[in-house]
Amino acid sequence: MEGVRSTCPYCGVGCGVIAGADKIIGDPDHPANFGQLCVKGAALAETLDDSTRLRTPQIDGREANWNDALDLIATRFRAAIDEHGPDSVAFYVSGQCLTEDYYAANKLMKGFIGSGNIDTNSRLCMSSTVAGNLRAFGEDVVPGIYEDFDQADLIVLAGSNTAWCHPVLFQRMTAARARRGIRIVVIDPRRTATADEADLFLPLAPGSDVALFSGLLVYLADHNALDGDYISAHTRDFAATLATARAATPSIPAVAAATSLPIEDILQFYEWFAATKRSVTVTSQGINQSASGTDKVNAITNCHLATGRIGKPGMGPFSLTGQPNAMGGREVGGLANQLAAHMNLADPADRARVERFWRAPNMLCAPGLKAVDLFDQMAAGKIKALWVIATNPAVSMPRAEKARLGLDTCPFVVVSDCWSTDTTRYANVVLPAAGWGERDGTVTNSERMISRQRPFRAAPGEARPDWWMLAEVARRMGWAESFAWSGPDEIFAEHAALSAHENDGARIFNLAGLCNMNRESYNAMQPARWPITDQNGGRLFAEGGFPTPDRKARFIATAPRALMSAPDESHPFLLNTGRVRDQWHSMTRTGLAPRLMSHTTEPTLAIHPADAANLGLANGDLATITTHEGSAIVVIAHDTAQRRGELFIPMHWSDRNHSAGPVDLLVSGACDPISGQPDLKATAARLEIYETHWHGLMLARGTITPPHGAQWSRRAIKGGELLRLRGTSPHAPDQLPPTEGDLLEMTDAARSITRRVWLCEGRLEACLFLARVASDLPSESFIASLLGQIIEPAQRIALLAGTANGPAQNEGQMLCSCFQVTKARIEQAVARQGLTTAAAVGDAIKAGTNCGSCVAEIKRLIARLQPVSAVPVASFQG
Repeated sequence: MEGVRSTCPYCGVGCGVIAGADKIIGDPDHPANFGQLCVKGAALAETLDDSTRLRTPQIDGREANWNDALDLIATRFRAAIDEHGPDSVAFYVSGQCLTEDYYAANKLMKGFIGSGNIDTNSRLCMSSTVAGNLRAFGEDVVPGIYEDFDQADLIVLAGSNTAWCHPVLFQRMTAARARRGIRIVVIDPRRTATADEADLFLPLAPGSDVALFSGLLVYLADHNALDGDYISAHTRDFAATLATARAATPSIPAVAAATSLPIEDILQFYEWFAATKRSVTVTSQGINQSASGTDKVNAITNCHLATGRIGKPGMGPFSLTGQPNAMGGREVGGLANQLAAHMNLADPADRARVERFWRAPNMLCAPGLKAVDLFDQMAAGKIKALWVIATNPAVSMPRAEKARLGLDTCPFVVVSDCWSTDTTRYANVVLPAAGWGERDGTVTNSERMISRQRPFRAAPGEARPDWWMLAEVARRMGWAESFAWSGPDEIFAEHAALSAHENDGARIFNLAGLCNMNRESYNAMQPARWPITDQNGGRLFAEGGFPTPDRKARFIATAPRALMSAPDESHPFLLNTGRVRDQWHSMTRTGLAPRLMSHTTEPTLAIHPADAANLGLANGDLATITTHEGSAIVVIAHDTAQRRGELFIPMHWSDRNHSAGPVDLLVSGACDPISGQPDLKATAARLEIYETHWHGLMLARGTITPPHGAQWSRRAIKGGELLRLRGTSPHAPDQLPPTEGDLLEMTDAARSITRRVWLCEGRLEACLFLARVASDLPSESFIASLLGQIIEPAQRIALLAGTANGPAQNEGQMLCSCFQVTKARIEQAVARQGLTTAAAVGDAIKAGTNCGSCVAEIKRLIARLQPVSAVPVASFQG
């Protein structure tokens, strides 16, 4: 296929794509994915609708021109700096920024404004790994590469639902198991789709990872599984670290007490790890998003250093980033406590080095405010001007109400984004940003691979790249010469040159081989892994060579710590948050694609059935969840994947698509004391039943205003929107969907059923169905399939009578979003054709044969429909 080669804008896998005239496919030549895409990547073409995009700058809600908007930003920032000092202004940026955008923002804030007050939403997902890497290695470096997943004999997935969050890599892991019989261990409080594929699943108590891996270190020492030569030649502080681990977890029974895991399962894990040289430990948000996340990272790294399993084929700790350019942001010093090009903000020599290179007039001298502290200070009136770029903190920040108060309190707020979001409503100035497919630059994935994002379509209206906006404001503030870039190629060349500047090998991050790039070579740039000097980088630290003064890694003593928001009598549950399979962040992009809304159609609160029974909560009931930060009305979902006493809600829904707003309104502001990363996985909570008075569905071809007195969730369907309603007040809504046309209506007062259908020239424009019990409502998928279609007279009668039927009537949940295969269709295929494996299902009806993220769910269906002995353990390969 001919087209433009680019990189997917979602997770940190960094998959290559080819954008053609009418579709987007995986790039078979890209080393991150070799043509594979997850369902989100496969649906990219469905999210390119510009109808809701921001097109022109806005000042106080009114359209403005670029000159007026940029002049105002420069004037207000300059006034705040002159009156209150440089620390009175701040930037809050994003792992979805391109490296060139990130570089421009950091140069402007840290070298020219003179403050460290630039932080990124990567603080919420990756900063514990950054801090752990710095402590252990001396630099924020991921040692391994993706090929290690092909070559490992043991893969340990700690706090990572890889099957859903990084499915392309998970398929690589399961392919290795099918090919060579490797083992996969999953460590997670929840039984996720990833855990369903594990050879050993360890559902440990939340926050107890340090105890588990400290115990592993002790076991390795006691069973002659250490690499003494590596420890002696390439590390420091092993004895003190082992002593701390032994004091905390002297035995496997002590580990069992701390983790709530069976002794035999702990012993099995320890035996496998000790006996398997080629071991990779993969970590993600379950490790990072914790008030002890940095210690968790180091407890894991300690075990790899102690066994010399680092930087060699199939060995090492491996952090999977959540965002497409979390790594690129770290390269340019995107966090408030970082300096560009992996230099040390606390080191005067490094600050002077960057100052000389930038010719910076106002070089910062101290770290800035980390994200949670930044919004707290904003609420306290200390921040006078804020610029938010490519992120939605009104949804994603913990204690989101406090973050919103900060945005409301700040005298001057600028937001650059592609769409109106929950955050843009707080902005004095809104700037229309060029989005994926329109902007030009680079991103770096989880294995240090730099790839190009290339434009293949025009930006709508007057939308512009973020780097251009930043440079224009810098020029207006008096620094035109230092921000006189004509394109992203010039920014990248400067970024590469800074990485090589006075770099005598003390810093691993080095792009010296790309310093002399011009526009032509930049446009032709192929994926390349750093360090890039005379050749592309590979694995690191197999023979030591750590970027520390003595070139040795540091063991870091870690001891288990109690949860900062622990359950008590008044809040006996522990709330966990995270991702679902087909959605991304606050759904500003993925929420546009109906098929991505078809697997998880609304956010539900997952609770163990025994806990629900104790509270009298049935599946589908409403309940009030309350934490120390706030409360919300949620829908209950019984889920045996939950440990007793624990709850889970997905993170993606916001005020725009759910009546409860974002789950982060409930999440505590507890932070890791080292990394500043907030704990999004452990907030004390309580539950109380909330009476449901009625149920409803509302569909329309336009945007729907949710009715009062209802708990509601909104999702995109083909040609319009669907609202699922549950009555929180006794009175059913009187308001109607926003449409014109002929109204057909039926009311059954005895059963409290109302059915209203609006037709325009015979086409279904809108409908409203209300009932006392949910089972009296029609199938959502069937009604959604009729929207905008001609409704024949007989079908009109059937709709009003509640007897309408069709092929989608009882199909239920969409299990395979890639090929639009429902749960019911898979069940039918299994029953009628006698299918006993996920591979057989794939051969029969294609389900599970693209990204594979639904394979675990297919296996669960087969297990319910077939004898247990008929279900093989081996992983499906599609």
